[in-house]
Amino acid sequence: MEASRLTSPVRPAAASVAGARQLLADYVTLCKPRVQLLLLLTTVATMEVAGSPSLGLVLLTLLGGALSAGGAGAVNHWYDRDIDARMARTATRPLPSGRVSPRAALTFGIVLAALSFAELSLAVNLLAACLALSGFLGYVLVYTLWLKRATPQNIVIGGAAGAVPPLVGWAAVRGSVGAAALYLFAIVFYWTPPHFWALSLLMKDEYAKVGIPMLPVVRGEDETRRQIVLYSALLVAVTFLPFAARLFGGVYGVCAGLLGAAFLALALRLQRRPAPPASRRAALRLYLFSLLYLALLFSAMVVDVKL
Repeated sequence: MEASRLTSPVRPAAASVAGARQLLADYVTLCKPRVQLLLLLTTVATMEVAGSPSLGLVLLTLLGGALSAGGAGAVNHWYDRDIDARMARTATRPLPSGRVSPRAALTFGIVLAALSFAELSLAVNLLAACLALSGFLGYVLVYTLWLKRATPQNIVIGGAAGAVPPLVGWAAVRGSVGAAALYLFAIVFYWTPPHFWALSLLMKDEYAKVGIPMLPVVRGEDETRRQIVLYSALLVAVTFLPFAARLFGGVYGVCAGLLGAAFLALALRLQRRPAPPASRRAALRLYLFSLLYLALLFSAMVVDVKL
């Protein structure tokens, strides 16, 4: 009895701490941090290519970018909560599981976007703030609310929102957006379809179940694999544009060639393996490599410029 009196107050306190940790984890999840990491890397790399920014400017720009991308992720969670509840991969997310209310998630997303605009406007510059806001609006209004449930070209058109971070990084350093920044925007833009379509091949049945017209659902897996090869070839061609324009030198050119060859090889391997389980392994390899590819390509830009 005495032992029970001594330990019972501890249990509610422990439960309260656990609940607070879970709530914090849920709000972090709403921001889609794993997606953000690669976007923020392209921002930092672009800033280093654009000039020699101070650590303070880099951190302030990253903060604004993270707030904007996090807000877009939260609104995406809010809008997609109905389909998330019906897919095994997403059923445990904060909204379908009931741990966060839809109103709270929507409010959280809008507040983060507003904070991003204010922070970038005051601490960086207005152009960077407007570009980050355009990325937020593009992801929310164009991709999430309009294209995702309307057309198999959703990721092609809507993917432009994910290509905005290099523009934000360039604007933060230069106060303008020139041809060089547009090259980096184009690289991320053309990288997005083969990257995402490789994942959609793995998630085809889930998307079909909830009626999302991803390319493999609407046009079939063979056509999706063909489109992946075509867009991979376009991507590799686009990566050589800044080299041809002498924005970068030989180090970048060699890295772009080697990475592009590996990307194309994996895309062609995926096309040659239409039957599972080989097709699923090939899709997963391409998807995972595409993440490494973009990180290494932008890192090569920085190395090339700083040498």
